Amino acid sequence: MSRDVSTIAAAGQDASPEPARVMPPSATPTPAPAAKPLWLGVIYVAAGLLMFITQGLGMNIVNANLYQLQGEFSVTVVEAAWLSAAYMAPYATLSIALFKIRTQYGLRPFAEWSILAFVAASILNLFVSDLHSALVVRFISGCAAAPISSLGFLYVLEAFPLHRKLNQGLSMALMGTLLSAPLARLISPTLLQIDGWHALYTLELGLSLVAMAITYALPLTPPPRANVIERLDILSYLLMAVGIGCLAVFLTLGRFYWWFETWWLGVLLAGAIVFIVLTAMIEIRRKNPMLDFAWIFSRDNLHLAAVLLVFRAVSSEQSSTAVGFFQQMGLLNDQQFVLWWVVLAASIAGGLFCMLLMSSRYLETAHVISLLLIATGAYLDSMASNLTRPEQMYLSQGMIAFGAAMFLPPVMAKGFTAAIQKGPPYLVNFIAIFLFTQITGSMLMTGLLGSFVTLREKFHSNALVQNILLTDPDVAQRVSQLSAAYRKVITDPSILNAEGLALLSQQVTREAYVLAYNDTFLLISVVTTLALAALLFHLAWQRLQTRRPAVVETSNQS
Repeated sequence: MSRDVSTIAAAGQDASPEPARVMPPSATPTPAPAAKPLWLGVIYVAAGLLMFITQGLGMNIVNANLYQLQGEFSVTVVEAAWLSAAYMAPYATLSIALFKIRTQYGLRPFAEWSILAFVAASILNLFVSDLHSALVVRFISGCAAAPISSLGFLYVLEAFPLHRKLNQGLSMALMGTLLSAPLARLISPTLLQIDGWHALYTLELGLSLVAMAITYALPLTPPPRANVIERLDILSYLLMAVGIGCLAVFLTLGRFYWWFETWWLGVLLAGAIVFIVLTAMIEIRRKNPMLDFAWIFSRDNLHLAAVLLVFRAVSSEQSSTAVGFFQQMGLLNDQQFVLWWVVLAASIAGGLFCMLLMSSRYLETAHVISLLLIATGAYLDSMASNLTRPEQMYLSQGMIAFGAAMFLPPVMAKGFTAAIQKGPPYLVNFIAIFLFTQITGSMLMTGLLGSFVTLREKFHSNALVQNILLTDPDVAQRVSQLSAAYRKVITDPSILNAEGLALLSQQVTREAYVLAYNDTFLLISVVTTLALAALLFHLAWQRLQTRRPAVVETSNQS
C-alpha cells in the first residue's frame, strides 16, 4: 500500500497561510481556480480513484499471487519474491525526483509523458515469458508507476475547493490508495484461470489506456512553475536512489534468504548505508539542499516518522500477517472472496467517516478510534485455530480496515501543512520522510513480522515435538490412523509407519504456525494498545498545557 504525497504541493501552496514564503521568487503566481460544480467534481474524484486503482493493481497483483506465479514461471517462492524487489527498488525514491521535475517543467507535460510511460510498461508486461524478462519489466513498471499515484492525488484534490483540499480532499485521496490491495485479491482468481500472468496485465493495460484518455480529456489546474533543479540535485538523487534501492531489495528478500545466512544481503545493506551517508555528506554542505537533513531529523519530524512507522507496523496485520495465516491454512484468494469484499467496504466506510471527522473539531478522535479498532481486531485474530476460516475474521478484519483508513489523513494533513509553511524546498523533505516511513517502512515491518512468525514457529515446533513419542499410545494410534489411507498401496510396515510420521509432522508444523501467527497478532495488538495509551497521554498533556495559562490568567485577574 504506497502513497505519493508529493502531489498535494499544488493544493498546499494555494492553501498556505503564508503565500509569500511558499512561492519562490522565480515562480509565476496563478489565480485560485473557481470551485467546480458537483457533477464535475464527482468526475474528477472518479478519475483520481481510477488512477490509484490502475497503479495499485500493477503493484499488488504480484504480491497477491506470489505463490500462484510460481507455476507460471516455474520458480520457487524465493525466486518469485524478486519480482516485488525489482518493482520496489526504483519506486521507493522516484517520487522525490518527480516532484521537482513537475515543478520545473510543468504539470501538463508531466501528466502526458507519465501516462504514456505507464502504458508502454503495461504493454511490455504482455511479452513476459520467463522470470528474467519479468524482472526487467517489473523494474521498468516500478519506474513508470510512481507518477500515476501522483496524478491520482492531483485529480482527487482538483475536485475540492481550496479550504477543503487538506481535510476532505486528502482523506478521499488516501482512501483511494487502499482500494487496490483488496481489489487485486478479488479479481485475481478469475483472471488467472483465463490466461495467467497475461490476463492480469491485459487488465492493467486496459485500465492504463482509460487513464490515458482521462489525462488528455480532463485538464488539471497547473501549479506555479519554478526553476528548482540544480546540477548537484542529480548526483544527490542518484546516490540516494541507489542507497534506498539497495535497502528495498535487502528488506524485501531478507526474510526469504534469511538475514544472516546470505553474504550478498550484507553487501546490499552496507551499500545502502554508504550511499545514503554520501548523500547526507553532500546535502549538509549545500546552500540550497535537496534534502535538509537538519530539518528532517528535528524533534517534530522524528515524532511524525515514529507515528508513521507505528501505522505501518499495525497495518501490516492485514496486508501480510493475516494473508500469511490463510496461506498456511492452504486457502487461496478465491476462498477469501467475501473477506476481501468486507475489507474493501470497510476501507471505504472508514475513509468517508474520516472525511466527516476532519471537517469538524474532533480531528484527534480519528486517531483514537483508529488505534482502538486495530488493537481490538488484532486481539480477536490472536485467538485463531487451525479451524479458523475467513468467515471467522469478517468482523476483526473489517475493524482493522476501517481503522487503517482513518489513521493517515490527520497525520498527513498536519505534517503537510507544517512543510508548506516552511516553503517549497521542505515539501521535498516531507516527501522523503513519508516515502521512507511508508514504502521502506512497509517492507521493513513486513520483513520483521515475517521473521517473527518464523522464529515463533521454530519455538512452538520444538515445544510440540518434545511431547511426541512413539512409546505414547495416543501418538502411536494417531500415526496408525494417518497411515491407514496408504495401506492398500504400501505393504511394507516400516514405510507405512514412515508415511504416518510424515503426515503427523505436517500437522505439528501447521499447529506451530497457527500458534506463531497468534503470537504475531497479539504482538500487533499490544503495540497498538501502547500507541493508543501514548496518544491519550499526549492529548491529556496538551489539554493540560492549554488550560494552565487560562487558569493562571484568571487567578492574576482575581
